[in-house]
Amino acid sequence: MEYRILGKTGLRVSVLGMGASALGGVFHDVDEGEAIRAVHAALDCGINYFDVAPAYGATRSEVVLGKALHGIPRERYFLSTKVGKYTAAGGYGRDTLDYSRTRIRESLAESSARLGTDYFDIIHLHDIEYLGRRHTEWALDEGLSSLWELKREGRIGAVSLGIYPLDLWHRIFSDYEVDAGLVHNHYCLNDTGLLGLLPIARAKGIGIINASPFASGLLTDRGPADWHPAGPGDREVFRKAAEFCLREGSSIGKVALQFSSRLPEIPTTLFSTSSPDSVRRNVRWHNEPIDETLLSGVLELLRPVMNKQWSY
Repeated sequence: MEYRILGKTGLRVSVLGMGASALGGVFHDVDEGEAIRAVHAALDCGINYFDVAPAYGATRSEVVLGKALHGIPRERYFLSTKVGKYTAAGGYGRDTLDYSRTRIRESLAESSARLGTDYFDIIHLHDIEYLGRRHTEWALDEGLSSLWELKREGRIGAVSLGIYPLDLWHRIFSDYEVDAGLVHNHYCLNDTGLLGLLPIARAKGIGIINASPFASGLLTDRGPADWHPAGPGDREVFRKAAEFCLREGSSIGKVALQFSSRLPEIPTTLFSTSSPDSVRRNVRWHNEPIDETLLSGVLELLRPVMNKQWSY
């Protein structure tokens, strides 16, 4: 496993990290024992960065990850979670946003109990653009200042956000002080908008965390979950690209993972799975050279949806 420095956080993170959303059944039903073994497989493969959120699976992802990490020496891994967004049982669309100082501190204590640690290497303000951006300014004011207080107190190591809109990312990187940024769905086969953030991130020492190399399920043979905002026409484009890869003796997932994780300027790319076999397969894929001819064919098929923005 290769390791890179995550900007001014100073964390030496594995080039592949593990996002824990899948552990909570966000994409499909999971077996808890299998999910725990997936985390152990990641550690065995040299992955040392895990990211989660209380919103994933209505806290189930944090609970399962906490069980998996129980007894693992804390120095073996870096851990981040999120604050501000809380999803009730029933899944996506049942969200509460609260970026108050009080709720952020309560949330951190709750996550600490579920994950079995009193220290987080990174905390992200979560999905501050949701609900029509009605709470964005609140998050950037009270929410962000609350995280800096926690950092000064030594409770967390780095201040970050985890959001989707590129225009908001450009504003944050330009106008606010942050240590890192978890940017999802913007450096994958169908969207390379993250490249526009790299110059200012490099200039300010902001550590880029690239998430969703499989485009939240669009770039998989299984296809996305029902909650994904892509419509039938767009889903058909991705389905044809996946079928093309299968005919060529490969898979859309392999091309997607290799493409998203090969850029040296991006310190780490997070994938999410609840299968130990998938963990080992993803690491193997990353270590293999990409088939440039196959990549060109996939990019041509995905041209109708290239850099298309969805409302997550």
